[in-house]
Amino acid sequence: MTTIKTSPFPATFYVANTMEIFERLAWYGIYTLLASYIMTPTAQGGLGLGNSERGLIMGVVPFFLYLFPVISGALADRFGYRKMFLLSFILMAPSYYLLGYATDLGSFISIFMLIALGAGIFKPVVIATISRTTDSSNRGLGFGIFYMMVNIGGFLGPVLAPIIQKNYGWQYVFIFAALWVSINFIPALFFYREPERQTNNKPLRQVFAEMQQVLGNARLALLVVPLLFLLVAFYAGLLASGKVTLIVAATLILLALLWDLVLAYQQTGAKQAASPWYRQKMQLGNKAFMIYLLIITGFWTVYLQLFITLPVYIRDFVDSSDLVRLLHQLSPWLHDSLTAVNLDTLAAEITRLADKLAFAELQNTRISHIAIREITTALVALDVRVPVQELQYAFVRINQADPLATARLSQEYARLWAQEYRQINPATLLSLDFLMIILFQVAISRFIGRFKPLPTLIAGTGIIALAMLAGGFAHGVIFGGLLIACSVIVFAVGEMTASPKSQEYVASFAPKDKAAMFMGYYFVSMALGNLFAGLLSGWLYQEIALDMASPVLMWLIFASLGLLTCFALYLFNRKLVTEIEQQQYQLIAEPETATGK
Repeated sequence: MTTIKTSPFPATFYVANTMEIFERLAWYGIYTLLASYIMTPTAQGGLGLGNSERGLIMGVVPFFLYLFPVISGALADRFGYRKMFLLSFILMAPSYYLLGYATDLGSFISIFMLIALGAGIFKPVVIATISRTTDSSNRGLGFGIFYMMVNIGGFLGPVLAPIIQKNYGWQYVFIFAALWVSINFIPALFFYREPERQTNNKPLRQVFAEMQQVLGNARLALLVVPLLFLLVAFYAGLLASGKVTLIVAATLILLALLWDLVLAYQQTGAKQAASPWYRQKMQLGNKAFMIYLLIITGFWTVYLQLFITLPVYIRDFVDSSDLVRLLHQLSPWLHDSLTAVNLDTLAAEITRLADKLAFAELQNTRISHIAIREITTALVALDVRVPVQELQYAFVRINQADPLATARLSQEYARLWAQEYRQINPATLLSLDFLMIILFQVAISRFIGRFKPLPTLIAGTGIIALAMLAGGFAHGVIFGGLLIACSVIVFAVGEMTASPKSQEYVASFAPKDKAAMFMGYYFVSMALGNLFAGLLSGWLYQEIALDMASPVLMWLIFASLGLLTCFALYLFNRKLVTEIEQQQYQLIAEPETATGK
């Protein structure tokens, strides 16, 4: 048996992996806290926005982040990797810093979009570096190491960021994110060596031409893009009437279809193919691949609720004090590190709330329902969840005390509540997902390697859906924190099963000479998934979880979407796999066609 010698990795490989850790540390340091920050009261340093704004921010900005690599990857091949790395850091470092000073929706989205642009430049360049610093003997190991670095950064970010926020305040979360990115200037400037690149780099015109071959032509884009903007505009409140929105959408679709009918009478197929873009009928690129991308969009829409919806759900509905007590029994040091409460900040917030509600909300020693929600939201943002009866008694007592005793009472309640009712920060619970991947991805990948990609993808998606549904029952139970932790762990198993297979399946049917192009456009499903995940989260959370007081129903809808995705993948496996296999057979039988000769 011949043993293949594994080539050593060059220094640039390790430099790129190091930069990936710090970039992910910055991104996940804010992204896992972002949902909570957006809705944290301005008095505590947050944005103080609502669920609609949260969905808009966390849907639209990542949507563009995953579209940017289509262009930035081609630019990197043309201008050089080091220059693109430096450009990405120049964009991200000051933007992370300034993001902590944004005070309204417009300024926050504008600055966050610059971060997305920087990350969209960084992402394809670091992956290309890993690809070009490995060969056939060590590529599998190289990408395994890279995936490990991604999750190390992803784990450290949500662990460190809550500690920074509690001790120094929200602005320092963004300052440290800027610091992590700024550190990357050192390896990029002094240690990164430009890997060998292809001399026949693709011009941008060719990039757009290939995009049409895979996704669809410009006429189709002329319909789809305005419809997406129309959806976002309606969600953002720029279009007040849903009826008007439907009329505009129907008009766009009708005009596009009429345009196609006119062209069908005027031109033959051969003549139309040689016509300008506006004289071509709407056309999909690779139909089977596009259907797959649309189905996988459902997977990403469900998966991303881990970051978009779960943190605010934990904050608003889940009592994780059981997990705090368990953590104290297992390790007092971890308990003090991960669940610490800033007593001065908490006491100041108690005083502020008491002053605010002194005259408007306190009537006959009873606090109104609206005031209770406001108080609870303000306190859980500081990782403290106090029973309603105790809240009523405490605020009545504080407001009846003389001014000199108010500060002392606030300090007393801060110490008492921090000891009795402290919670685990949602971002800390999310870090379990990254930790599981670090520990078990290799083992699970080996286990599922014996199975076909599509059935495994269906199984993983089903696990994710059921994990989310189980987490939805953490509302109102005495072991809510433990149930959420277990659901995140099960979710991670589903993620480790499904996510690699979703990409492996694309690689299995992509034409060999266009595999990289197909993998690049796979990110379109992630872009759409981010958009729909954010918009759907904001709407469902407000309408169902809060207004209808039914968070279980909200999670049931998300889980149903996941199971619907499983069913769609099953039908895809039954109906369209044959078409894909025929494509592959033709590519093998006619290699000259496959290579474009």
